Amino acid sequence: MADVEIVEVGPRDGLQNEARIIPTAKKIALIDTLAAAGFRRIEVASFVSPRWVPQMADCAEVLAQVHGLGPRLMALVPNLKGFDAAMAARTDVIAVVTAASEGFARANLNASVAESLDRLRPVLEAARRIAIPVRGYVSTVTDCPYDGPTPPGSVARIAAALRDMGCEEIALGETLGRAMPESIDAMLRAVLEELPPDRLAGHFHDTAGRALDNVDAAFDRGLRIFDASIAGLGGCPFAPGAAGNVVTESLHDHLTARGHRTGLDRAALLRATDLARSLRDPP
Repeated sequence: MADVEIVEVGPRDGLQNEARIIPTAKKIALIDTLAAAGFRRIEVASFVSPRWVPQMADCAEVLAQVHGLGPRLMALVPNLKGFDAAMAARTDVIAVVTAASEGFARANLNASVAESLDRLRPVLEAARRIAIPVRGYVSTVTDCPYDGPTPPGSVARIAAALRDMGCEEIALGETLGRAMPESIDAMLRAVLEELPPDRLAGHFHDTAGRALDNVDAAFDRGLRIFDASIAGLGGCPFAPGAAGNVVTESLHDHLTARGHRTGLDRAALLRATDLARSLRDPP
């Protein structure tokens, strides 16, 4: 029985940042290989305009092919149009995103933080009517590339707003990948005044090589859900200089070395790693 959950985000958060369009069949093969590794949840799609994220233009087709593999399949939706498309594709869990800093919200969402929450409200209401679980992402939880350090209180306020709107889980995104464990701890101290640790997930990028240290800081605060991307695929196109997500196989090995169980098959993980590396843009 696993005591820590790794949520695999490579097929969406990872691949969407690759400039070369990945063939649909190869995306499906990656998700199939990841499912065999034992993930409980895999983020596979983003129902945004293909004009903005062309890599996700085939997400409905991808979902149609991987539905029923075993893991719960998650998709990011920005609005009601995206929500309707995700439901038509039989998505198991939807995700919505906002930011804790105004500068990043403007760059990433073309809206203020308050406006982004107002946009999400109809999505959450629609999800509640048909009992679809919703995960909320909060970006820039410690630092913003435009505004500098993010006050922990701002993160707590946004997390509480998403909770009140109906998000069952809040993923806290350290978008730049440069935070120190002390910053993660200070942020979580504030957020935990609003939500218990079992409703929070850590989403850490590894630009400065501190993602695993930040996982430890979050773990010590009671978090047991962490996002990761196979082979470290991804990053953030709206955060200059931000490298990829924490590497799934490294996170698995790190947690296992600490005596925890992820429920994942390492041999299957390595097969997925090889496949993911073959999909990356050439250096």
